[in-house]
Amino acid sequence: MSQVYCPFPENYELIDAGGGKKLERWGELITIRPEHQAYFPAGLKPQEWKALAHWEFVSDTPASLNGKWKALKPPVPKSWTFHSGDIHAQLELTSNKHIGIFPEQHYNWQFIAETLLPQQRFLNLFAYTGIASLVGRTTGAEVTHVDAVRAMLDWARLNMETSGLNDIRWVLEDARKFVNRELKRGNRYDLIQMDPPAWGLGAKGEKWRIEDLLPSLIDEAGALLTSKGTLIINTYSPKIELKDLNRILQRLPREFTGEAKELWMESTSGKRLYFGLVARVRKK
Repeated sequence: MSQVYCPFPENYELIDAGGGKKLERWGELITIRPEHQAYFPAGLKPQEWKALAHWEFVSDTPASLNGKWKALKPPVPKSWTFHSGDIHAQLELTSNKHIGIFPEQHYNWQFIAETLLPQQRFLNLFAYTGIASLVGRTTGAEVTHVDAVRAMLDWARLNMETSGLNDIRWVLEDARKFVNRELKRGNRYDLIQMDPPAWGLGAKGEKWRIEDLLPSLIDEAGALLTSKGTLIINTYSPKIELKDLNRILQRLPREFTGEAKELWMESTSGKRLYFGLVARVRKK
């Protein structure tokens, strides 16, 4: 089966989606955010969305990732603590519609929690605000968290402290450079997760696109795995389809096995929303 559906993490709900937007509940707070994959009609009426939501993100232009949040039920906070199981994350309304957590990644958080053993080594690349890192640390595993943006590293550290955890190894560095340094050092990991952005700028301003770099990223991260280790790959790039990612995986050495799938979530209203691709590659 080429599709998997992610259940809601605790205290989160995808209420509805459609009309280029999604309606989500984060604990007691409800938001409306743009979503280009929600190209179908919504299940609920616009007035029902407005009656439920506390905040709506309004883009500067239709194609812009940036914009402003409009309060629909003032006064409401712009930052709050989101509780989900043992994880307590600090969420915040940012200027690019994100709030600090990708709930569809609950599909991977469950796998991490069920797979990692105490004293095993987990490497989280392109680690953002570190929810996967926190889940890994709750298992007792050694966790290394790598991100090239200091603000994200600080946010992840705050989430660790809020969750009552400690001893995560923080690395402020380009993920690919770190992987290659680790290969030279002879270090290996039992579980690696990477969620590279669709495009970005290097430390010296050089442009890169995930469709160009993904094969090399997978090769290099795969080489860091221990025997029977697992690599989790996420991508939300419109330039990479399911067949493309599976083609990349098929060219890996025979000691690796795995496949990619589409990641979906179904709203409470019954609308199905696409959240990119996910793959798990295991080293024999």
